[in-house]
Amino acid sequence: MPFYEKLPSNLLIDFYNEIRNNIERGILTERMHDELELIKKVAKRRGILLFDRSISNNILSDNRDPSNERWYE
Repeated sequence: MPFYEKLPSNLLIDFYNEIRNNIERGILTERMHDELELIKKVAKRRGILLFDRSISNNILSDNRDPSNERWYE
């Protein structure tokens, strides 16, 4: 894990996204999920929230008004 801890936050996020994309395209094996978990642990300690693209796509396509308090629940 020391490798990931040395990365700046923006590069850590890019690294996470690149590994995830390569797993989805079949370029990397499912074993790389272990690497994603290591990255998530470092990100969590830094207060960075990483989540799956499917979740982010649902959030982005959601037409609810973000000023509505219920949207955040």
